[in-house]
Amino acid sequence: MDMVSYAYRDAAAQTVSTKKVERPISPSDELTYPFGELGVDLTQSELRETAYEILVGACRSFNSGKTLKYVSSSVKSSTSSSSSSKAASKVKKALGLKKNLESVSGKKASTVGELMRVQMGISEQTDSRVRRAFLRVAAGQLGRRLESMVLPLELLQHFKFSDFPNPQEYEVWQRRNLKLLEAGLVLHPCLPLDETDTRPKQLQQIIRGALVKPMETTKHSESMLELRNLSTSLACRSFDGSSPEICHWADGTPLNLRLYQILLEACFDVNDKISVIEEVDEVLEIIKKTWVILGIDQMFHNICFSWVLFHRYVACSQVQNELLFAADNLLSDVAKDSKAVKHPTCSQTLSSLLGLIVGWAEKRLLVYHDSFYRDNIDSMQSLLSMSLSATEILVEHSSGNYQKRSKEVDVAFSTVDSYIRASMLRTFSQEKERLISSRKSSKQQHNPLPILSILAQNVSDLAFNEKEIYSAVLKRWHPLATGVAVATLHACYGNELKKFVSGISELTPDAVQVLIAADKLEKDLVQMAVMDAADSEDGGKSLMTEMTPYEAEAVIANLVKSWISTRVDRLKEWVTRNLQQEIWNPRANKERVAPSGVEVLRSIDETFEAFFLLPIPMHPALLPELKNGLDRCLQNYILKAISGCGSRSTFVPTMPALTRCSTGSKFRVFRKKERPPMVSYRKSQSGTTNGDDSFSIPQLCVRINTLHSIRKELDVLEKRTISQLRDNTRAHDDNIVDGLGKCFELSVASCLEGIQQLSEAISYKIIFHELRHIFWDYLYVADVSSSRIEPFLQELENNLEIISATVHDRVRTRVITNVMKASFDGFLLILLAGGPSRAFSLADAAIIDEDLKFLMDLFWSDGDGLPTDLIDKFSVTLKGILPLFHTDTAILIEQLEYATEDNLGTSAKSRLPLPPTSGNWSPTELSTIMRVLCYRNDKIATKFLKKKYNLPKKL
Repeated sequence: MDMVSYAYRDAAAQTVSTKKVERPISPSDELTYPFGELGVDLTQSELRETAYEILVGACRSFNSGKTLKYVSSSVKSSTSSSSSSKAASKVKKALGLKKNLESVSGKKASTVGELMRVQMGISEQTDSRVRRAFLRVAAGQLGRRLESMVLPLELLQHFKFSDFPNPQEYEVWQRRNLKLLEAGLVLHPCLPLDETDTRPKQLQQIIRGALVKPMETTKHSESMLELRNLSTSLACRSFDGSSPEICHWADGTPLNLRLYQILLEACFDVNDKISVIEEVDEVLEIIKKTWVILGIDQMFHNICFSWVLFHRYVACSQVQNELLFAADNLLSDVAKDSKAVKHPTCSQTLSSLLGLIVGWAEKRLLVYHDSFYRDNIDSMQSLLSMSLSATEILVEHSSGNYQKRSKEVDVAFSTVDSYIRASMLRTFSQEKERLISSRKSSKQQHNPLPILSILAQNVSDLAFNEKEIYSAVLKRWHPLATGVAVATLHACYGNELKKFVSGISELTPDAVQVLIAADKLEKDLVQMAVMDAADSEDGGKSLMTEMTPYEAEAVIANLVKSWISTRVDRLKEWVTRNLQQEIWNPRANKERVAPSGVEVLRSIDETFEAFFLLPIPMHPALLPELKNGLDRCLQNYILKAISGCGSRSTFVPTMPALTRCSTGSKFRVFRKKERPPMVSYRKSQSGTTNGDDSFSIPQLCVRINTLHSIRKELDVLEKRTISQLRDNTRAHDDNIVDGLGKCFELSVASCLEGIQQLSEAISYKIIFHELRHIFWDYLYVADVSSSRIEPFLQELENNLEIISATVHDRVRTRVITNVMKASFDGFLLILLAGGPSRAFSLADAAIIDEDLKFLMDLFWSDGDGLPTDLIDKFSVTLKGILPLFHTDTAILIEQLEYATEDNLGTSAKSRLPLPPTSGNWSPTELSTIMRVLCYRNDKIATKFLKKKYNLPKKL
């Protein structure tokens, strides 16, 4: 039995379906045919029949006229058949295709030829007709091989009307063969046609005439002879003009590739469009017999088979990864052989196929997130491998400049890099648009999270998803796949964040949420990039340069600083406005503090609470700035509160210059022109003019209370702030607290200084201003015995009661102590610089001692007042000077002379300059002794002062 004559088919072959099977393959609109169009109206069915005719003829030709039987090794014997069915196909193994679990094409055909008929969908009727035709051809062309014939001519001559069921079918068959002649000899000849050659046009005229009216094809008909002569002469051309052994009628591109593709598609099972049959080895073996006719070689075979596998993968919904893997393996062989390709047609065909594959693959790989997912990630790996193989081959076949560049650039690396960046960019844009669309459709949602906050989390999810699913595949060609992906996402989100930040003018909850989300995202992305680049040559520096920092924390910090500045400025304005209205009323509240002091503390406390409610991660870092700002505000309040209240120097009279007392003039110790002027008090100092009592003693006491209250509350505020900080940071690390430093250092220091200043102001104001009329202007004036201290003590006691009733008990002792000190200073000043209205004799010393005791007893108050040791401490100077008033004049003069000689180095016998007044009174101090002498009312003192200091006796 041969392939042409199946007269004795076995029973198994009879059971094989002979019906024409239409393959259920989905048309792939995305894929264009890579090898070019035929330019003739030939249907797929007609091309399939032509390919089958060539196959049958090629098998006969290889058998050299002998029997054309080709029996599969699977049916050589029953034993060998059993073992062969289990043996793995070498072709499948080489291409990486798995063995089918079961036969998918029904019962096996007895021969590969029969299998090919079924696989190609050729009916038994057509098959019988073809076999009969080849018997006739063989009879008429004894000894000639098929490749030396123009097959359509032979078939046209040996087929008759009677070979077809009806004339119409014969006419269709005849037109098909005529079109083949036009396609193979005129439109797509193997050898280029000479433009001056008229034979092609003559042949086309005959063919087109026959397409209109069927031609006579008998051997000796005129039309057939003319057709044969023209066709043979065109088919038997050669490059060197010699007579070739092969007729070139079907080996021009793309006709040969189109026919060969149809033959290769027989490798797929007719009932399972994505499965390659188990007999693929035998099928390919007989298909290769057509190479000589179709002008196919191994390179063309690999190119065409790659296309068939790839096209079948695409057309079958891209579900069979094996096909893509097999096509990729074939392309690997193509890549190896392509360097040796010299034929321009083959190179052009290869470039067309590779360009189509790369174009189709890039549409998916540039958006691989849309095309691939966890369940089909293997498809991505196969497609990527195939696309990169094709790209590398294309680069090698590019121009010299590009080829030179390709040596410097890793093609796979740069290509995958572009895929990653493009797909991540698209995925980011899709996610952003999805969120925007979702937000628009849910306008009724209350207090929604900002879109950029949600986007940040989603981008982070995208990055981790990328690392888990896609980077594992991409790392084969790009070692920094994850790093590039996260760097791209980082840049995409950074652009959105930059636009968002440019529109922020103040700290809002939305702004904080977005910036915190951005900061978290950046940390996640940077960590992923660093980990991915840990083993790279530069350690990830190149990636880090791409990832321009968001500086979200810096933006938050600046916004918080602006928020702090606004709050501080508001508080400053409030302090200025409210202090202008403050009257320091002791009856304003039971604590006797100024309402403005209470309010300023409340404002500060509320500001701290608002600060800790800010949803920011850097409270410890920004708290010092808030503290310093509020500290300056509070210090400003304190300084304004004590401003204009006066001090010791405000109320103490200016010390008069010394002169001597003239003989017999008891009360003229000082010159009239040097009498100490009455102290004039401005309104801003005394506060008592024009009925304004905001600086009265009770009001000054309220100021002290206010400062004390602020100082006390600052301690509480500091503890509360530390507690809030720990609660906010959820940490109990004392280092954080220690690093913050002391709260309100300026305000605390100003409070202490202010309380001391106000205490002195109250004290010296009482002594030298409020009680001036019974102290400085009255005590020991004219006659010591008639102007003693009792009136002063009575008024002073009243003032002390006011202080005790007004000032807070924690600072009351300090204020009264200052009043005592001021009274001692005033008492001493009256004795040593009391002016021209005062002079003291030795007899007055006992009175002075007694008055001092009365003064000290007032502050002791029978043990209910100040402690004795405190009174003694501040009366030391006064007590030390009083003995000089008991000392004889002559002894005082001696003490003065010794002191003068020790201090000035001047002889006591010469005239002496008046000693300077230091103010540091002491019983041994020169100025102190001098003043006691000046106020001594006797002749010895007068004479001595005249002699030694040249003071005139008369005023």
